[in-house]
Amino acid sequence: MEKPKMFTPSPRRYGSMSGTGDTCPTCRGTGRIPRGHEDMLVAVIPCNDVRLKPRRTKLYVCISMAICLLLSCLILYFLFPRSVVLIPVAVQSVLVFFSPNNVRMEITNVINITNENFVPVQILELDIQGLVLRTVMGKSKNCNRTTIMSRSQQSYTVQLNLSFNDPGLK
Repeated sequence: MEKPKMFTPSPRRYGSMSGTGDTCPTCRGTGRIPRGHEDMLVAVIPCNDVRLKPRRTKLYVCISMAICLLLSCLILYFLFPRSVVLIPVAVQSVLVFFSPNNVRMEITNVINITNENFVPVQILELDIQGLVLRTVMGKSKNCNRTTIMSRSQQSYTVQLNLSFNDPGLK
């Protein structure tokens, strides 16, 4: 019977571009790492190693992209500015003053201001024009600072002075 041969590591030859082989610089062909040199070594991992190809990488990337897209859409939905709507409710009172050459009217209106935003809105100036047949008859400017809370509605009273100056009113 033939005696089984013992496996003894032989110096491994690493191929190079020139065609000549070199011995492994780490183990010098012994197949073992010398003690004390473990922290100075760099691992060479072949490209077909399973550890370089995690199983669910595409799933994780797709889930993270979907979460980022969802968060950005939510941020845009809640912070995207919406318009503040002014709706005339009613004319509260009208006072008419006659003089020989003009007619002066004091009109008090109630308007609703609706804020559909998710943040409070401040109204610094409110400019109102009184029109008669596309002709501006009077302007009013209110400089009261009003804060309308988010997703709410507030009534606001506005007074407008109109003056008709016409020499033919006699």
